[in-house]
Amino acid sequence: MGGTVIGSAMIAVMGMIDTLRSVVRLRELELDPVERRLARAASVADLRRLARRRLPRGVFDYIDGAAEDERSLHRNSSSFSRFGFRPRVLRDVAEVDSSTTVLGRTVPYPLLLSPTGFGRIADSQGELAVARAAARAAVPFSLSTLATRSLDEVAAVSDGPKWFQVYVWKDRDMVVEMLERAARLDYEAIIVTVDTAAWGRRERDIRRGFTLPPQIGLETFIDGARHPSWTLDFLRADPITFPVIADATAASQGGRPSDGGDPITLAEFMDEQFDRSLTWEDLAWFRDHWDGPIVVKGIQTVEDAVLAADHGIDAVALSNHGGRQLDDAPAPIELVGPVADAVGERTEIYCDGGVRRGSDVVKAVALGATAAMTGRSYFYALGAGGERGVDHVLALFEEGIRRTMALGGCRTVADIGPDLVEWRS
Repeated sequence: MGGTVIGSAMIAVMGMIDTLRSVVRLRELELDPVERRLARAASVADLRRLARRRLPRGVFDYIDGAAEDERSLHRNSSSFSRFGFRPRVLRDVAEVDSSTTVLGRTVPYPLLLSPTGFGRIADSQGELAVARAAARAAVPFSLSTLATRSLDEVAAVSDGPKWFQVYVWKDRDMVVEMLERAARLDYEAIIVTVDTAAWGRRERDIRRGFTLPPQIGLETFIDGARHPSWTLDFLRADPITFPVIADATAASQGGRPSDGGDPITLAEFMDEQFDRSLTWEDLAWFRDHWDGPIVVKGIQTVEDAVLAADHGIDAVALSNHGGRQLDDAPAPIELVGPVADAVGERTEIYCDGGVRRGSDVVKAVALGATAAMTGRSYFYALGAGGERGVDHVLALFEEGIRRTMALGGCRTVADIGPDLVEWRS
């Protein structure tokens, strides 16, 4: 009798095992720590959390922080939730085409990578990693004047669309050298940043005593021990410099001065060289020295967007510098509709600030933007997983854009119109 019961139990157990085998697949063990991290990252918010754990706190706060009380930073992202979707159904979205045209070039989806400075503080490859990932995705990558890799280095690793962001220095010969070098290396457009008449007060950096390069003290060793992978990567790499500035000063002054070439002298150099007298009339100077498209970044009012269009600017980037300059500046997404109404098709419109999901990109386009721009998203990804992290975040954006289009009833980008969204107070 007992044997019969045991036998029945064994049969039942074997049956359960067979059932589990038919519906469950054991996940293959991933030995690569970067791949393990990225496999858990379903969103930009997840990449931010991973970067926060991997990076020293001062480095993370530099990437993550903004001016003063950081209200603009938070409003940039939260304002997207004020716009709800009005999805249409039965629209035949079996095949969704997310491609569009930006400054005459076809791109696979309406997303551009904003310029960010100091890329190598997140990963030793810095801008090279971002440029390679952007080239694979065929999306435009913008190199900052304050990049930690040179125009030449980026051009050598990327055959994708490249733009160059330029600050305006008092030494215009240096600016000319930058523009001529960018043209020789086939950078397709320049971005003139215009929201830096003064530097924003970034209080997280002040509280942390964060400097470039990070100063070596007891707290540095303690923080480094808590973040060994970043610390080893940082220590094995060459010292951080700012070669775009160093190359330009060398060419314009006939030598290689130290000013601007290394982090220690950069702040002094920028305070001395920033041209705060820049006006709308100076844009004609750029047109005289650059044959390609010009984007003006830092537009924060309808009036200035209209002035940019009046001056023949090819595109305006509605941006408050990621909330890093003037706290309580307007959220870019809230400006897109009014600016589109005011300028029509006279200039392209980019929404730069708070873009974290593919659905954010679709909302910006629905309101009238040509494309959206993102900087922090890929900076988090770079800190979380290096170059593979940037590949990962770009894949998240592409999938999110296409999924949102399908769920909204839009087969092509041309189908994304103002009737897709509504303001929700």
